[in-house]
Amino acid sequence: MPTQNTSTNDRIVLVFGATGQQGGAVATALREQGWAVRALVRNPDSERAKALAGKGIAVVQGDLSDRASMRNAMTGVYGVFSVQPSSGQGAAYNVTDADEIRYGKAIADIAVESGVQHLVYTSVNAAGAEKTGMGHFDSKAEIEAYVRDLDLVATIVRPAGFMELLMLPGMGLDMGVFTSFVRTEQRAQIIAVQDIGTIVAKIFASPDRFAGRTIEIAGDEITGAGLQDSLSRAAARPIAYHRFPDSLLEENPFLGRLAALFDDGRLAGNADLAALRAEFGKLTSFDDWLNGPGRPLLQAALNAGDAPIALR
Repeated sequence: MPTQNTSTNDRIVLVFGATGQQGGAVATALREQGWAVRALVRNPDSERAKALAGKGIAVVQGDLSDRASMRNAMTGVYGVFSVQPSSGQGAAYNVTDADEIRYGKAIADIAVESGVQHLVYTSVNAAGAEKTGMGHFDSKAEIEAYVRDLDLVATIVRPAGFMELLMLPGMGLDMGVFTSFVRTEQRAQIIAVQDIGTIVAKIFASPDRFAGRTIEIAGDEITGAGLQDSLSRAAARPIAYHRFPDSLLEENPFLGRLAALFDDGRLAGNADLAALRAEFGKLTSFDDWLNGPGRPLLQAALNAGDAPIALR
């Protein structure tokens, strides 16, 4: 049951992307803290939408390309959590960088028109004044700049890479290896999606404290060697870590540019972890995530091949 809080239970926060990872984590965290939560979804009859309704979240039908439906969903709300699909999520989403920018700006414009009192926009840690050369990162920097120029109380969060993304197929865990961008001794920051929800809920609860701020967020810091150790412990068998080979990074411009952004520090992250813990409380370490909410994802990644492996 959500915590009853007289300062929040009569205020509505509209959450975009609530059937996805970030939006879902935010909607859940807000509901647990006693907020009334509304979610804009394309299909209210989908299993994910029904799961939201089962948590006491009001589900309304709408689409990011339909401004009228967004205006309707934003009627009477106190706050808005803004996240959009991006080209970086793959061809299945059929979203261009221009689409993402248009959606992000439309949400912010309608928030101003609707008298929204606090908007939280989620970006990416690599966003900034200097272009990255990756459209799905630079699109977020453009939305950030647009939001800052509006007559709107807003907070921008820039999450590090999700721990959940480390369990995507193709990283090699089913073959006893793990391949990624970080070098063996290079430090890179990561965050559990549930912690994004926790942080955003606390931001909505203290608007005066967080208004106008841009906050880079992460929960832990790892290295390639640390990934090898943590994954080996969690899997109870040796997992060898390798960075993507230089030959592949040279042949594939997309992967090569991502690797360069890790090397120059922008994707590796620069969040102040101690300051984040002081402001937001305990955040999830990678080891705790592997042995807790991430365990089913680790099991699935280990079993991606033909020979299932049981975690002990």
